[in-house]
Amino acid sequence: MLNTLRLSFQLGILSALSIQFALTANAQDNSLQSSSTDDGKTLVPIEKKEEQQNWAIHFDAIEVLQGQPGFHAPYSGTNSLHPGDNFRQTSDADLFLGVRLWPGAEFYFNGEYYQGFGLGITHGLAEYPNSMAYKVGKYRGDVNIPHLFIRQIIGLGGEQEQLEADELQLAEKVDISRVTIQVGRMAVTDIFDNNAYAHNPRVDFLNWAAVDAIAFDYAADALGYQQGATIELNQKAWALRYGWFTIPVRGNQNATDGRYLEAWQQILELEQRYTLFGHPGKLRLLGYLERAHMGSYRATTDEPSLNADIIATRRYRLTEGFEINFEQEITSDLGAFLRLAARNPNYEAWQFSDASRSLEVGLSLKGTAWRRPNDTIGLAEMAAGIGHAAQAYFNAGGLGILAGDGKLPHYGLENVVEFYYSCEVHKGINVTFDYQLAVSPAFNEDRGPINILGARIDLKF
Repeated sequence: MLNTLRLSFQLGILSALSIQFALTANAQDNSLQSSSTDDGKTLVPIEKKEEQQNWAIHFDAIEVLQGQPGFHAPYSGTNSLHPGDNFRQTSDADLFLGVRLWPGAEFYFNGEYYQGFGLGITHGLAEYPNSMAYKVGKYRGDVNIPHLFIRQIIGLGGEQEQLEADELQLAEKVDISRVTIQVGRMAVTDIFDNNAYAHNPRVDFLNWAAVDAIAFDYAADALGYQQGATIELNQKAWALRYGWFTIPVRGNQNATDGRYLEAWQQILELEQRYTLFGHPGKLRLLGYLERAHMGSYRATTDEPSLNADIIATRRYRLTEGFEINFEQEITSDLGAFLRLAARNPNYEAWQFSDASRSLEVGLSLKGTAWRRPNDTIGLAEMAAGIGHAAQAYFNAGGLGILAGDGKLPHYGLENVVEFYYSCEVHKGINVTFDYQLAVSPAFNEDRGPINILGARIDLKF
C-alpha cells in the first residue's frame, strides 16, 4: 500500500499539488429560500436551518519544492545547511475523519503519509523555510497519526454562531458563550498561537517563523504533535484557553517522556477581539511553563572537559516563555500581523527552534484590486536571536535543534524575508510561488545570505 501511495505521489503530485475533497452526511443547507404566490408575487424569504454535519471525510495532499543556488560559507558544521544542498521536496497526504458522537461531542482521526526532506535535512536555519518539512525525513515515506482526539462543546446559552466545516471541524451551530474541552493527540498550534494571516503553511506563508512565533518552544515531537488536554471559555469579545501537554523525552524525537509529573508543558492564552476604525482585530497574550530534562548552556561552557556536550548537564528544570500575537484587518482585502515572543535564554531549546527571542511582522493582500479576489500576496519580515550563554555554547561547537555550524565567532540576528503569491489558476486549482531571503543563518554573520525559491500547487475538488 505504501508503494502505491508513493508511486501516485511521485507521478501525480511531483509538480507540487494538493488534493482535497470532503464527503458529508446529514447536512442541511443554510441558504435563503424564497416562496411565491400563484400570481407571481414574491413573499418574504424563508431562512433554512444552518448546516450541521454528523460526519465528514477529507483528503488533503500537498507537495512542496524548495531550492537554493548556493551561498557564501567559509566553513560548515554538523547542523549547517551546506551550499551544495540545492534542492529538496516534501510530500504529504492526510486523511481526516470527523464523527459526531452525541450532541456537542465529536471524534477526529487523521492518518498521514509523509515522504521527503527539507533543505539541510531540516537544519541550518532557526527560522526554517518549509513548515511542511518534519525534523525527521524519509526517502520511501512513512505513515503517522498526527491527530486522534475527542472534543466536547458545552453551550452556555444565548446568541449562537455557525462554525464552518474544516478538516478538524464539523459544521455546526453553537452558542457563542461556550466551553470547549479537547483531549487526545493534537498539535499545540491547533489551539494556540492562531493568526488569520499567517498560520497555515498549506495556504499562506511557508517559513516556521511566519506560521508560529519561532521563540514559542511549544510541546511537540519530531512530527510536531503531542498528547494533551485543553479547555476554552469563549465569549463574544474574548476567549480564555488553557492546555496541558506531554513533551518528548529528547528533543527531535517521537518518544514521550513518561514522567508526567516531572515532564510537561502548561499554556495559558487570552484572546481579546475588538474593532478599530470599523475593521476587526485580535490581540492574543500567551504564556507557558515547561518542565523538561534539559541542559544548561552556561553549565556546559563553564566545564571545558565536556567539549560542548550539553547532554552531561541535563536535569529536570523549569523554564518559561511568553508571546504577544496581533492581527488586524486594515481593509476588506488587506490585513497585518505581528508576533513578539521570548523564552528563558539560559536553557537549551527542547522542541521547536533554537531562538530565544523573535519578532515577526507582515501583510496579507487579496487580489480584488486586479480582479483576482481568490489570489493572495503575502510579505513578512522575521528576526530571531539567542542569549549570551547560547552564543558561547554555539561558538564552542555546541549543537542545537537546528543550529550548529561548529563555531560562532560573529553572532548576528537571523533575519528572513518571505514573499509569496498564491494564484487561483482555475476554480479548485491554486499555484503558489515563494521566495525567502535568509541573512545570518543560524545566527552566523560569516555565512549567507541564502536565496530560497519554492513552489506549492493546490488542487481542490
